[in-house]
Formats: sequence, structure tokens, C-alpha cells
Amino acid sequence: MAKLQDLFKQAQRTQSSGSIGFLGKNKAESKAHAASIVVAFPKITAGGAEAALKAGADGLLFAWDGEDDAQLDAIKKEIDSAQGSNEHLISGLHLTGNLETLERERLTAIKDLGIHYVILPFNAPARLLAQEKELEKVVTVPMRTDDLYPLFIRNLAAFDGISAVVLDFGVSEQLSSLSIEEALNYQAVREAVRFPAFFSVPASLSEDDFYTLRTLGIQAVVLTADEKGDTASIKKLRELLENVYQEEKEKETSGPGARR
Repeated sequence: MAKLQDLFKQAQRTQSSGSIGFLGKNKAESKAHAASIVVAFPKITAGGAEAALKAGADGLLFAWDGEDDAQLDAIKKEIDSAQGSNEHLISGLHLTGNLETLERERLTAIKDLGIHYVILPFNAPARLLAQEKELEKVVTVPMRTDDLYPLFIRNLAAFDGISAVVLDFGVSEQLSSLSIEEALNYQAVREAVRFPAFFSVPASLSEDDFYTLRTLGIQAVVLTADEKGDTASIKKLRELLENVYQEEKEKETSGPGARR
């Protein structure tokens, strides 16, 4: 899973504004941060992708319903434009419908748009995992309350072709209010899913929220782009994750002790 690995590792890199290699000549200074930031675009807004990268996003996520080819054309234009800010841009596509009719040729065409991975729902046809192997597959994992669910979901490891998961736990807005018992239930599922993980977060995410989320061992957070193109929430999230990373580094070097 070379491209997704690169995406997850981007958060750990520090790049100066003078670099024109990995980041691209228009990218501002990049500080290390606690998780990679992926900005999701349910709808395409011209210039939105490039603006998101300049605001601090590490990657982009688009959506497609499996029918509208014009939407794919718009996605390609956004990716081509955004590569001016990050020449090694890593982009994903959330497939939201008509998966039963999706064939290998269509997946190849999606890859050729500049898409590196696709997100599949839990009920997607299993055959898609084996098709177009250069297009990495991410599976959405829902939360269920069955005591045996962690044992069941552990079997995902038996499937070839899965590079990562999206943890769809439905608690993005209640992270800071989770009890220890609730957190343990989610942790049991997370530990059973032995893949790198994405997790959707709200624009209102606080530092305390993220520390709760940190216990789930996530590699990337997904933030939905503002419909009007405002990038303030991206900048705020980037700053928060940079601060968390710095705090954790300081804690490592200062020895035992509680987070302030």
C-alpha cells in the first residue's frame, strides 16, 4: 500500500517553504502533526482542492455515485489543478452507489484520473478487492454492539487487497463525552481491525476530543470541506494536530508525567 503509506507518513514530515520537491513550489512550510488530514469533497467546487492543500490538508477525498461521468471529469480537473500545490498529491474516491455494476475497466479509468485509493462500503461486492490492484482499497467498518463482533471483524485480515479501513463508529460529535466503558467497546473493534485507519471528524474537534480519538490508533482524520469554500476549519485542525504532536514530543523528552 505504497501511496496510502506515503499519505500516513506525511504527518510525520517537516518541510520548509523553500522546498519544491515533495511539496511543490506553492506549498507553505509544513510542520509535523499528530495525524494526516484528508479533506473530503462531497461536491466539487472549482479551486476547492488546491485551497484545501494550501490550508494544510495532506490529501483529498472525492465522492462518486457510480453514474455521473461528468462528475469524474470535474474531479480530474480538480486533481490536475491541485497538483500545483503538491506534486505528489494522494487522492481518494468514496464510491457511494451502483457498486454491483462496477467493473474492472471502470476502476482502471478511475485510477487514470489520478485517484490512488477508493473507499468501499462494508456491503460492497467482495470481487472489487481483487480488481485493479494498483488502486488501493479502503473498507468502511461500522460499529456493532454484538459481543462477538470484534471476533467477526477480525476476519477482514483474511481478504487480500485491503490497504486500510474507515472506522464508521458514529461518535464523531461525542468523542469528549465517551465513558471508559464505551471507549473500551470501540477499542476492542479497533484492535480487531488490523489495518491503518481513517476517522471522520467535525470542524468543531477539540484537543480533548482528539486525545480520546488517539486511543483508537488512527492514522488519518477526514474533515468535510466547507460548502462555501471557507478553509478556516482546515487551518484550525492543522494547528491543533501540530500542537498535539509537539506536546507528545515534549512529553517523550521530559520523562514521565501527565499531559498538561
